Amino acid sequence: MAYPTVAGPYGFQPINLIGGQVFAGATRQIPIASGSGTSIYYGDVVRLNTDGTLSRVSTTDSATDAVGIFLGCAFTNPTTKQFLQQQYYPASTVASDIVAYVCDDPDTYFKVAVLSDSTTIGGLTQTDVGNNVSILATAGSTTTGDSKEGILNSTSTSTTTLPFRIIAGVPETVNASGSFTEVIVKFNFGVHTYYSATPVATAA
Repeated sequence: MAYPTVAGPYGFQPINLIGGQVFAGATRQIPIASGSGTSIYYGDVVRLNTDGTLSRVSTTDSATDAVGIFLGCAFTNPTTKQFLQQQYYPASTVASDIVAYVCDDPDTYFKVAVLSDSTTIGGLTQTDVGNNVSILATAGSTTTGDSKEGILNSTSTSTTTLPFRIIAGVPETVNASGSFTEVIVKFNFGVHTYYSATPVATAA
């Protein structure tokens, strides 16, 4: 039987919550500092800064102060005065009212592509379920606005400092060798800032 294939990474896609609760699309609006120098794409892992603004997680291993997944943004163009809603935040955008839409529930499950490097789809097996895994934080597409982040299969391990736990494989996109090319993950306890007693540590 031929299964659908995964063409490439697409970021972290919220699908439901712990216990089978439905993800109904709820987001929180969190400001992005005017002129912030790093683009953020739909599906990227994002973090809080000490000034309460949002930025993209850039590290591959830890995701300290992670607050969720970026699902678009809005701001008023300072030149045209037009209110814009966008799939991604373009680096160095200058506006006084930039807000990001963030899936910030720490109990959310996410579907994500398994990668063997920044662009190549990899695989994991049933024995990887329950392991921890790192983010592969690659810059997204300015054409689609979508993330190109995924998880790195070579990091599947019991290491407790890794940001995500593998919950299950996605059977619909198993490859010819029987490996999962997509998995379901959630933030590990202590990684998401809402489940950590440690104050936010990094400035914007």
